[in-house]
Amino acid sequence: MAYLGNVPAQSFISFERQVFTIVNSQTAYTLSHSVTNENDIRLVVNNVVQEPGSGKAYTASGTTLTLSAALVNGTDEMYCVFLGRAIGTVNAPAGSVGTSQLASDAVTEAKIADGAVESEHLNNNVISGQTALGAEPADTDEFLVSDAGTIKRVDYSYIKGGVDGWSSSSGSLLPASASAGIYLGVNSATASNLLDDYEEGTWEASITCGSGTITLNSSNNLCNYTKIGRMVQLNGSLTVSSVSSPSGDLLINGKPFATSGGEGGFRATGAFGMYSPTNGTPPGLICQIFEGYPPLRIESSGSADRSQADHPQAGTELRFTINYVTP
Repeated sequence: MAYLGNVPAQSFISFERQVFTIVNSQTAYTLSHSVTNENDIRLVVNNVVQEPGSGKAYTASGTTLTLSAALVNGTDEMYCVFLGRAIGTVNAPAGSVGTSQLASDAVTEAKIADGAVESEHLNNNVISGQTALGAEPADTDEFLVSDAGTIKRVDYSYIKGGVDGWSSSSGSLLPASASAGIYLGVNSATASNLLDDYEEGTWEASITCGSGTITLNSSNNLCNYTKIGRMVQLNGSLTVSSVSSPSGDLLINGKPFATSGGEGGFRATGAFGMYSPTNGTPPGLICQIFEGYPPLRIESSGSADRSQADHPQAGTELRFTINYVTP
């Protein structure tokens, strides 16, 4: 039949029913809901609808149902339908409820089965496809991230891409540009606070002198360096294998980072020690770095005597530490 307005959703509604337990020789029964009179219910006995009213099959008032004749337990069956009490007892068809039928924030935590989340990636104990600690995830592994309060799912390839080209290499951050660095101690870009270089390694030293030769042991002529920004630290422990009439300046060559010409803070003085020299080594030897001058120069701090090349002999150890600034 046709309707004005929306079609009633009758397929999801039924009337409430009460089934009675028959008691022999009893004509009065108690209703589960109060009624005005017998016309508010439909009484069915042995699957036959009974006629309501005085002098008929039954009367009802309040919660009292009165039969005109008693029934027999085990033989007769009786139930009533409350005509004024419609209840939604018929389930909606499977798959018929969509997002448009659900109000916003209507599904509460209590209505979500525990197994519904434990079988997914939210389980704290068993995460599908989890990577062992210390191992880098695959590019296709997915992570949950919060973007201004909104949970989003992203691939690891996006995360490791980082910001402004920063990526990950063996678990460490790697900038796309060699000139990129980290600003320390500030919350805005300030050139004087930019750390854009760090390096450490070894360099091979050699010795020259004013005249003659000093030869180092080839298995003990590597020195260490560490460079942080413009500051460089050199450490060395060299062993002389042979000498041939050395005299004059004693110079250590091969430092990995140069200084610029002209005075301006590029000079440096460091500690120096000479073990097992020939006799006559003056006290207080130091190593010096001068601007625009490639080698380290060994001299006496007391007399500014640069002629120290005649002191090393075969087996002499030359040890030094010095810090200097690159341009």
